[in-house]
Amino acid sequence: MLKLFKLFNNKRLFILLIALVMFIVVMGFSLGTRKSLSWPENFLRDTTGFVQNLFYKPAGYVAGLFQDIGNLHKLAEENKELKILAAQSARERTQYNFIKAENERYKKDLKFTKAQKNLYNYEYPIANVVSLTTEPSNNTLVIDLGAKDGIKLNMSVISIEGLVGVISQVSNFTSTVKLMTMMDVNDPNSQPPIAATVFNKEGNTFGMIESYDQQSGMLMMNKIPVGNPVAKGDIIISSGIGGVYPRGMTIGTVESVKVGEYGLTSTAIIKPAAGFQDWKELFVVFTEERAE
Repeated sequence: MLKLFKLFNNKRLFILLIALVMFIVVMGFSLGTRKSLSWPENFLRDTTGFVQNLFYKPAGYVAGLFQDIGNLHKLAEENKELKILAAQSARERTQYNFIKAENERYKKDLKFTKAQKNLYNYEYPIANVVSLTTEPSNNTLVIDLGAKDGIKLNMSVISIEGLVGVISQVSNFTSTVKLMTMMDVNDPNSQPPIAATVFNKEGNTFGMIESYDQQSGMLMMNKIPVGNPVAKGDIIISSGIGGVYPRGMTIGTVESVKVGEYGLTSTAIIKPAAGFQDWKELFVVFTEERAE
């Protein structure tokens, strides 16, 4: 029994020595300078690399997916902010263009009124157009000046280009303007005829603008005495005779002149200076007599 125990102890010592030797050999291989790895090391490295590659790629895809989702959300937010900025910029640009155009109109209006005051001792308060009716039987517009502003019936209303019409109705805060396109000598409710003459020929020319041709868009200046030097291209203005229309209101330009039916008078075809456009502002003419 004692011999068996000694033999067993010797075997354990022997195995321990072998293990120690193998450990030293392995350490020598590991620490030493080698050009290639042993097959256990190759196997271990290849296995580890395969397993890492197997799990790393799906993990990378998942991480990239979440990153892309995050980027899409960020891009959506940036796109939303850009749309808001673009809309704001468009509104500001539109507002700027509107204010610029309005400012340019007011500059022209001011220049016009100053020039007119130098010619005639009239006042020209600016009136904003509230509404416009273009029905053939009721061609009128409404302005934002009324009785409180001194507006009275039959006052002349003009644009920068020329005569537009006359005041036909007055309320406290607004007034109705009957346009020259309503002028008809055969209609007692139409705009009153205009005693007219030729600019720079005031002492030698005379006629009555009594009607407007709806088809041609022209005014008819009748009762021109034969021999009056009214010619194509002449500028027709109001003569002031009759007291309804102030002197010097631009009416239009002569397109042609024809002799009347019996050869005693002539008729001039007048192209209106005002053009009857979509006005924004007009002027009511205050003469000294009307202002009283």
